[in-house]
Amino acid sequence: MTSLIRKNASGHAADGDANLLINEVVGVPGGIGEPARQRRAAAYDSFLRGLLPARDGVALLAVGGLGRRQCAPYSDLDLVLVHAGVPGTDELAASVWYPIWDAGLRLDHSVRTVAEALSVAQDDVKVALGLLDARLVVGDQALADALISTAADHWRRTAVRHLPGLREVTTSRWQTHGELAFLLEGDLKEAAGGLRDVGLLRAISAAGITDALRPAVRAAHLRLLDTRDALHQQVGRRVDRLVAQEGDGVAALLGLEDRDALLRRVAGDARTVSHALDDAFRAADRLRSGRSRGGNGRPARRPVARDVVEHDGELVLARTAIGARPDPSLSLRVAAASATTRIPIARATCEWLAAYCPPLPAPWPAEARAALITLLGAGAGLVPAWETCDRYGLVDGWLPEWTRLRSLPQHNPVHRFTLDRHLVQTAHEASRHAREVERPDLLLLGALLHDIGKGLPGDHSTVGVPVAQAVATRVGLPAPEVELIGSLVRLHLLLPDVATRRDLADPVTIASVAEAVGDTGTLDLLHALVRADAAATGPAAWSDWKGRLVAELVARVRTALDTGVLPEPPAPDPELLAGPLPVIHLTGDRVSVAAADRRGLLATVAGCLALHRLEVISADASAVDGRALVECRVQPRYGLPPDPVPLRADLRRAVAGDVSVTQRLRGRALASRGGGAAPRVVWHREAATGAVLLELRAADAAGLLYRVAGALDEAGALVRAARISTLGADVVDAFYLVGGWPDDATRARLEAAVLAAV
Repeated sequence: MTSLIRKNASGHAADGDANLLINEVVGVPGGIGEPARQRRAAAYDSFLRGLLPARDGVALLAVGGLGRRQCAPYSDLDLVLVHAGVPGTDELAASVWYPIWDAGLRLDHSVRTVAEALSVAQDDVKVALGLLDARLVVGDQALADALISTAADHWRRTAVRHLPGLREVTTSRWQTHGELAFLLEGDLKEAAGGLRDVGLLRAISAAGITDALRPAVRAAHLRLLDTRDALHQQVGRRVDRLVAQEGDGVAALLGLEDRDALLRRVAGDARTVSHALDDAFRAADRLRSGRSRGGNGRPARRPVARDVVEHDGELVLARTAIGARPDPSLSLRVAAASATTRIPIARATCEWLAAYCPPLPAPWPAEARAALITLLGAGAGLVPAWETCDRYGLVDGWLPEWTRLRSLPQHNPVHRFTLDRHLVQTAHEASRHAREVERPDLLLLGALLHDIGKGLPGDHSTVGVPVAQAVATRVGLPAPEVELIGSLVRLHLLLPDVATRRDLADPVTIASVAEAVGDTGTLDLLHALVRADAAATGPAAWSDWKGRLVAELVARVRTALDTGVLPEPPAPDPELLAGPLPVIHLTGDRVSVAAADRRGLLATVAGCLALHRLEVISADASAVDGRALVECRVQPRYGLPPDPVPLRADLRRAVAGDVSVTQRLRGRALASRGGGAAPRVVWHREAATGAVLLELRAADAAGLLYRVAGALDEAGALVRAARISTLGADVVDAFYLVGGWPDDATRARLEAAVLAAV
C-alpha cells in the first residue's frame, strides 16, 4: 500500500495526493449529501476494521464526523483507542495509526483507559463533547459501551456547570472567525452559526436542557454539511473556508444558481443555528440560576406591556391575549416590548404569533405604526428582537419586501453585514441621532428603507424610491411624509458623495446641494442618516476626515437655505503669502506649500507625499500675487505618520526644481490595490465655478494623484482642485480643470492622457 504514496517532509502524504489515496487506497467514495456521507463513514469503518484484530479489552472508537457518520470527502479522522490495561497497547496503537498516516489521512488520536478518558473529559469540556459522539468501530463492545454511557451520564449531570466556560471559549472563537451569516468568505465550521455551533446544540440537547435540535436547525445543519461536501469536492482537499473564487463552482455542485444564491442560503442557515444557540444558552442560564418564584413555586409573571408579560426571563403573551381574537398589531407590539425591555421573546410565543396573528390591513392602524417606530427606536434591543421575529417569519408579515432583502450579500468589502441586517443596523444607529431632528420617526423609517432598492436593476437610490414610498403608504403615512421618505432614499448618498468628491468652497457645489435638499429639516434628516448608514456599514466607511467634510458641507448648505446667500470661499492661509519662498507648513493632516508660480506644482507635491507614504485626500491649487499655492489634506497610507524632517526636506528640494526627488518615486513599483473593471473617465458640465470637472474612477494605487496630475499638466490642463474619494479598493478622483467646456478633441486628448497615467 505504501508504494502508492508520495510523502512530504513530515512523513505524511502531500495534500495534492489526497484524492488518489483516499479513493484508491482507502476506498472512500465522493459525493454530496447525507447518503454520500453515510457511504464514506462505512468505507472508513471497513478500512479501520482491517487494521485492528478483534480482541477483548481493546476498542477503537470514532468521534467527531466519523463518530456521527457525517464524513466530508476529505474529513480528518478522530479516533480513540480504549483499553482495559492490556499489555502491548502502544505497539497495538502504532499498528493502527501508521497505516492511517500512510494512507494520507489526517488523524487526531489518543490511547486511554476508560478511567483516563473520563478523567480527561472531566477537566476538558472539548473532550467531554467529543465523547458524546463516540461510536464503536471495532473491538470490545462492552468496554466501548461502558465509556460511552458513563461519559453521556457524566455530561448530563455536569453540563449546566460546564456551559458558562464553554460559552466563553465559544465567544472567543466567534471573535476570531466572525459571523458566518455576514461573511463573504466565512469558515463553515468555526464561524458563528457554523458546524461547530451545531455541535454545541447537540451537546445541550444531550444534557436534556432544552430541545435545541428542532427541525429547522436539523435542516440548516444538513445544508451546511452539503455545502462543506461540495467545497471539498470543488477544491479537492480538506478546506472549511468558503473562498470567493470557489463560490460559483460550489453553487453549481449544489444545484444553486450562483455564488449569491449560495451565500444567501449559508447566511440563512447560519442565522438559524445562531438563534437556536442563543435560545439554548438562555435555557441553560435559567436552569443554572433559577428565577423568582411565586407562592405556588412556579416562575412569577410580570406584566411589561399590554398583552405581554415576562415569564421565567422571557416574554410571553398574557392569557387574555391568547384567549381573545388577536389584533393585527400584536406581533409588532410584542417585538417592541422585547426591544425596549431587552427581554427575549419565548419560542412558543413566536410560534403562536406566526400561526395565529392576523395580517395587517393596509393602511396599518395607528397602533401598529406606533409599535414599529418604538421597535426601530429601541436602540441596542432592536437587532436581537428583529432577528428573532425574522427567524419565525413575522417580519415577512409586516414587510413583504423583506423576502427579497433577506441575507442578500453585499460584495463591497466595506460592508460588514448582509443587506437586511445592514438596514436594521442603520435604524439602530439612527436612534442615536433621534434628538437632532424634527421628525425622528421619519428618520428611523428612512433608515430602515434607505437601501431597499439594492438587488433591483439600476441605481438603488433611484429604483428604491417607489418601493420605499409604497411601504410608507402601506404603513399609513400621509402623502407629504411619503414624499419625504422617498427623498431620503433618493438623496441618502448625496452628502458623503459631494463632501468627498467636490470643492466645498465652490458656490456651485453649495447651491446644487441646497436645491436638491430643499429645506433644513430634510438636511438634518440626511445628515443623521448618512452617519447612521456609515456606522452600520463598517469602520472603513467613515473617518474623522469624512465626518468633518460632511459637517462642513451641511453647515454651508444650512447657511444658504437659511439666508439665501452662498458662503464665500475661504481665503488662502496668510502665512503662505508672506516670507521667502518656498514656504512649507506641516500641521496635523494638512500640508501647505507656496512656491514661485509655475505649472506642475500640484503633481510635484503629490509625488513627494506619495514617496513618504501619505495619501492625499483633497488638494487645492491656486496662484496669488505671483505665488503658486498647494494645500493638501493627507493621511498615512499604512497608519504610521512619516518623519516630518525628511518630508520637509524633500518637499523643499522638489518645489525648488530638484527632479531627483520625484524620480525616486518613478523608480518604485506602485502596486494597485484593486482590479476588475477598466478605469473610466466621466465629465461633469456646470458642476463648478469657472471650471469643468473630470472624474476618474479607477483602482486605488500609491502615487495615483501624482501620475494623473502630472499627465493633465503635460496635456496643457490647469488643475485648480482635486478631491480623492476611496471606496474600498477603488477611488473616485475629481479634478477641477480651469476654463470652459472643452471641445470633443480636447476632451479626448485629456481623457487619453489620464487613462495612460493610470
